[in-house]
Parts: sequence; C-alpha cells; structure tokens
Amino acid sequence: MTAFADLHRAGEPLLLPCAWDHASALALAGQGFRAVGTTSLGVAAAGGLPDGASATRDETLRLALTLGSAPLLLSVDAEDGFSDDPDEVGEFARQLTAVGAVGVNLEDTLGPADRHAAKIAAVKSAAPGLFVNARTDTYWLGDGYRDGDGDGRARETMRRLDAYREAGADGVFVPGLTDPGRIAALVAHFDVPLNVLYSPTGPALPHLADLGVRRVSLGSLLYRRALGAALETVADIGAGREVRGTAPTYDEVRALGRGSAEPG
Repeated sequence: MTAFADLHRAGEPLLLPCAWDHASALALAGQGFRAVGTTSLGVAAAGGLPDGASATRDETLRLALTLGSAPLLLSVDAEDGFSDDPDEVGEFARQLTAVGAVGVNLEDTLGPADRHAAKIAAVKSAAPGLFVNARTDTYWLGDGYRDGDGDGRARETMRRLDAYREAGADGVFVPGLTDPGRIAALVAHFDVPLNVLYSPTGPALPHLADLGVRRVSLGSLLYRRALGAALETVADIGAGREVRGTAPTYDEVRALGRGSAEPG
C-alpha cells in the first residue's frame, strides 16, 4: 500500500483540499495537509479556459510538474483524462507519475461505462502505482437516471462503479451523493475506499466517517470561496466598512513561491 492509499482510513477519512496553483497547494500543505488535490474548475478558470471540456491538459500537467516535488502527496483532477483514447489517457497518467503525482481522479461524464473502464485499465497498465479514483457523474449530472424513488440512479451508479472497480480502480467517487443510506450501501458493497464530495447541505465530516466514507474531497469549494472573499473585500472597502476575514501577509505569500524550502 502506498503512503497516499494509506491515508484512506475507515473512521478517519482523508479530507482532501483542492488547490488551483502552486501557492494555494503549498499554503494547504503548510496547514498540515499531507495530501492535496487539484480542482479542474480552478485550474481552468485561472487560465481562462472552460472546465470539463478537455481544454486544460497542458495546464494540468504544468501544475503537476510544479507540485510533484513539493512537500505533499499530490492527486490530480484530470477530468475525463483529456481524451477518449484509453492509450492517450494512459500516457497522460504516466507523465503525471513521472513528475511526482501519486493519484489521479478520472470522471466518466456519463459517457459509455466500458470506455471509462478501458481508460482506467490503461492507466493502471501505464502507471501501476498511481491511485486511480474512478468518478461517476450519475448524481452530479444524472437527471436522466432519476426515477420516482431514486432506485434507477442508484442501480446505474452501482453498475458503473462495479465496471470501474473490475478495471482496476483503487477508489470510487460519487460527487453529488448526500443521502446517508445510499452512501452506506456503497461503502458496504465495495472493497475499495468510497470518496464523496463535501456538501454544505449534506452530512458533516464526522457523520461521513461514521458511514464508512474514507475520502472527502472539497472540489472547487476553496477556489470559489477565495473568489467570494475577494469580492466581499472589495465591496467592504468600497462601502467604507471594516474588511472582514483574514489574509496572509505579503511575506507569507512570497515564501510560497517556487524555490522556497518550506511552505509558510
């Protein structure tokens, strides 16, 4: 078991914050997070590119290159692998491993399950040590699977994740799933960690731990909160109000630049 895989513990799930650049990743590591993910939305928005459109392959690899040697365990959000060709996805995974990434998140975007399974198998062949977190979007995008009591969506989720686990996935991820009963059912069904996306309206972290979830991702939440804080700050200044919240000092942020020995 790798050091990253070992962080996925029953009763003490991995809380995975997601960064969008070098400074945000090192700032999180400086707060004691051993593992940090990336957020595809943050990476795309920072580059003026659309998220979920396979437009940020180069930006994602470039960020992984800057972070692969940082004092953290890096898991990369690679959207759908940036290609429909499993061999190309496998090659991208090999490049991620070469620059120091230890995990990758691959989403199916509700495309054919057999194609996504083939991508997972290609990644495990090209980069056997890379932790593959296989994401299905049945609860994120899956209105087409909704029926009266939600059983159709639950069955489709299970069908897809079974295929991805069979292909070699090291973990399974169902963003948008917040129902405790359905979370517990997935935990009981799979022999690999279940990852859910934290939701302010869903179960809190201690409840997710009790349900058996072993990884809780923050997705784009930190990036969106950072943008929100910036807008609140400029609005407060413009209105003559006291600025709320806290901010790192100039020197603290400067210390996060590439070449710094330690995050600060």
